[in-house]
Amino acid sequence: MSGTESAVARAPVTPAEVIWPILLVEDDDGDAFLVSELLEEVSAPVALTRVRTVAEALLGSAGAACILLDLGLPDSEGLSALRRLLAVESGAPVVVLTGLVDEYRGEQAVAAGAQDYLVKGQVDGRDLVRAVRYAIERTRADTAAQALRESELQASERARLERGLLPRPLYADDRLHHTARYRPGQRQSLLGGDFYDMVATPDGVLHVLLGDVCGHGPDEAALGVSLRIAWRTLVLAGVREADRLGYLQRVLVSERDRDEIFATVCELSIAPDREQARMRLAGHPPPAILHPRLAALPGDVVSPALGILDEDLTEEVLVDLGPRWALLLATDGLLEGRDGPDGERLGWDGVLPEIAELWPQSPDSLLDSLIDRIEARNGGPLTDDVALLLLMRGDD
Repeated sequence: MSGTESAVARAPVTPAEVIWPILLVEDDDGDAFLVSELLEEVSAPVALTRVRTVAEALLGSAGAACILLDLGLPDSEGLSALRRLLAVESGAPVVVLTGLVDEYRGEQAVAAGAQDYLVKGQVDGRDLVRAVRYAIERTRADTAAQALRESELQASERARLERGLLPRPLYADDRLHHTARYRPGQRQSLLGGDFYDMVATPDGVLHVLLGDVCGHGPDEAALGVSLRIAWRTLVLAGVREADRLGYLQRVLVSERDRDEIFATVCELSIAPDREQARMRLAGHPPPAILHPRLAALPGDVVSPALGILDEDLTEEVLVDLGPRWALLLATDGLLEGRDGPDGERLGWDGVLPEIAELWPQSPDSLLDSLIDRIEARNGGPLTDDVALLLLMRGDD
């Protein structure tokens, strides 16, 4: 016989019982027959496939729950066969079969990564099935433990980035309340490059920033953290409002790893009486007033996004807020949701009617419900990250 040989060794099993696909790598016909007989004797719930060489095993290992490996193969020497099979990404666990005279090689194989070893002629069917079962279960446990460690590391990384991107605002004003939401695009676990900050200066002005670095991932998030910290430093250092975005652009250009990376920014300076604001937009959508009227603020004076052109970014718009108001700042992730998978981009024209149906609600419920509604309109999770910052000014 040549090539790949297959046989099924199994007894009637209950519907809940699992049939293990087992790959036997054995060049000796007698030893291969013995393994098959041992499995049949105990009615092992396995589907056994036999190959004769490591090369065949590498081609046929996909989908195997466990590999039974004879170390004395014609195309391998020493533990080379084991190492080659263990190098297969997401490969199956390996149980090594050794002869009596080289039992020590089984111990070496376990030290090199095999789950177990069995000595030919000194093992019965129950021992063989037990070794296979333990190898599979240990591998599953190891995989689950590794996934847990990766999840914990990812959660730690997310928390670290979140602290940098979504800081504790520096202001003390009982007339103002703020609520923020961040939802990663496509419900991914890591944050992207959206960021915000709020800082009050000694003159009573409240400075507000919402920005979005293009792209998604830890590099973009780290760049967003750099921009947010740089902006807070500029505000606390007393740098003129008209100069801040120019400095942010320099930081972006010096910190980005590719020339095509840019960032959009919305910056507000809310007057001490909280009834007016100066607004500067760098490629970013304007905020929307939710109360006492429902409308997007003017977006006709917009400078280029940071990192696009080498020029000063000084254009600003004066906004009358009134004595009581609610202002929503949003990144593109929300406004670029679509009216169905192939529909038009919503923009504020599509988002504001959703807000009208939700208003008034508690700020937390409003933001969560709004994102859920836009995702439903979109036909699934939004592609880009969503950052929302809701500012509300009540009675004095």
